[in-house]
Amino acid sequence: MRVLGVDPSLTNYGWAVHDTDASGLARCPARGRFRSAASTLFIDRYTGMREDLRALVREVRPDKIGLEFPVFNNLFSEGMYGLFLFTCEALKAERCDVVFWSPLQVKAHARDSLGRPPKWQMMKPDMVEAAKVDTGGKGQWNHNEADAYLVGRLAGRFWMFVEGSLTEADLTPTERKYFAGVHTFTSGKRAGEEVRSGVMYREDERFFRWSNNGSQDNGGFNGGGDNEEEGGRRTDDGRPGCGEEGPED
Repeated sequence: MRVLGVDPSLTNYGWAVHDTDASGLARCPARGRFRSAASTLFIDRYTGMREDLRALVREVRPDKIGLEFPVFNNLFSEGMYGLFLFTCEALKAERCDVVFWSPLQVKAHARDSLGRPPKWQMMKPDMVEAAKVDTGGKGQWNHNEADAYLVGRLAGRFWMFVEGSLTEADLTPTERKYFAGVHTFTSGKRAGEEVRSGVMYREDERFFRWSNNGSQDNGGFNGGGDNEEEGGRRTDDGRPGCGEEGPED
């Protein structure tokens, strides 16, 4: 399965392709960034990123998408949410199946892959290391591309689970919590009540099958319920182009 991971940003919009069936460097056959200058009219930045993403999807033809959604209630949350919406518009127009992950979910999954302690704070160098380790430990990585790759890796595990090629027994504890988590209250007024918090139970809210002719229009994203923590716009870091099935702030 080829999964496109996307990490939206107005200055360095990271993307990376993750191949779930490959090993070593072939696990990331393509990666890069879209870039825009702060001096560009704001709406042109959004529409430019949207069109760049649509062109990329047509070029790399991923089977599935993983998208990191913005952190709310911080200084740039309104601008990032705007970019998130334009990103979703592009993916729906291209009839992509997409799952959303929070930044802290992506970091927790990467932390597990490195064997870091549970309280370890994953910084940019840690995320780069996680991407490098997963792809054979070689090469130079931009941290925006590393984040996008790790979004794609987590999304790949989710889609494989949802579509049946992975069972719950194949998942790590973190994946089991995120994908299929169920919480049962043991005290208070809600004692005995079961809440299905796993993403697999949240279709049309946290994951969408827009490949079905774009017909799933009734759901809506709600990112508030998780306790997780110049010049040309596109650069490819000198790696093979997407059409070749090849590839800081």
